[in-house]
Amino acid sequence: MITPKLPQKEQQRLEAVKSYQILDTLPESDYDNITELVASICDVPIALITFLDEKRNYFKSHQGIPFNESPRDISFCGHAILEDDVMIVEDARKDPRFVENPLIDELKAIFYAGQPLVDSNGLALGTICVFDHKPRTLSKKQKKALKTLGNQVVNLLELRRKNINLERTKEELKIRNIQLKSFASHVSHDLKSPLANIISLTELLKDDNDSKLSEDAIIYLDSIEDSANILKDYIDGILMHYKTDDLLERKKQDIKLSEISEDIKQLLISSEDELIYVEHEIKNINKSVLSQILINLVDNAIKYNDKPKRIIQLDYELLDGYHRFSVSDNGIGIPKNQQEQIFEIFKTVKNSFTKSSTGIGLSTVKNLIEKQNGHIFVCSEEGKGSTFSFTIAA
Repeated sequence: MITPKLPQKEQQRLEAVKSYQILDTLPESDYDNITELVASICDVPIALITFLDEKRNYFKSHQGIPFNESPRDISFCGHAILEDDVMIVEDARKDPRFVENPLIDELKAIFYAGQPLVDSNGLALGTICVFDHKPRTLSKKQKKALKTLGNQVVNLLELRRKNINLERTKEELKIRNIQLKSFASHVSHDLKSPLANIISLTELLKDDNDSKLSEDAIIYLDSIEDSANILKDYIDGILMHYKTDDLLERKKQDIKLSEISEDIKQLLISSEDELIYVEHEIKNINKSVLSQILINLVDNAIKYNDKPKRIIQLDYELLDGYHRFSVSDNGIGIPKNQQEQIFEIFKTVKNSFTKSSTGIGLSTVKNLIEKQNGHIFVCSEEGKGSTFSFTIAA
């Protein structure tokens, strides 16, 4: 018996085998189907998909034998991975490489045919092989089938590694997202307090020194206050943008439209404004998410409105499998050529109100809606108002 030699790039080959994370894994039907098929095509009692570790032959799939590994130094596949083509041993008892090999006595491994499983870098990871208990050979069609199925095994391996890399990337993104959320939370907390102090002190300074300040000084203080408020809105918007996943995890429930509408009234609507709605019962919906969406849309409807009396109307209807909501206003409207970009983060509409906009709110709204298998769209006319309509899967 002759112990198989090691391939020239054995270390790289071993690293490649490990990169697929295939060793010592549970049986998989994709591989078992291939060995079952090759055993049938070649009309043999034993068919294997093997991968060669440092000291063993690991059988990812095995038809006809009850164990899933054997020593590499007595393996037929150890010789087969050194070949460029299908290695065929018609009668192992007469081949110097296998004379007195224990596999001949223990398994009656007389006939062997093995196709190397070669990856894109030219490294032989293992084999797809067949054994018989009697001397024989393979026909041209059987050899071609063995090669074809070997290529399919390699394709499965490449897909496996892509999935592994994809899962690794997803996990890294998940960790980074958690870190980013933590960072956003800390930054917002650390900046909010001094910003609130700046706003409060600016207002106090103006109130206490109204008659003593020059016109230019008042303009400067107003500018400081506006800038601080814009920065505060940016921080609040970014923080909410990264908290959307937390909102989406809340349980769904049955609610009345009046519950949310009255909350919005208390939070946003002044005595000069009007919020109109018709009572509806809404079944099986995430109240926290819906509240956040409607608060943002109503806030925009008020903010971008130059009418003496700002009127906002909420509408609801249940469609086939979807909740449909609308928020209409009598505000300044949105130019036709800018209606598509308003849902992109940090994009704002050019108008006299832009200085108070961060371009984060509608992006967050769109994100929340789409993660509930819904869509949002706008219909607007300059000077007459806008209607934002959105759906949420019921």
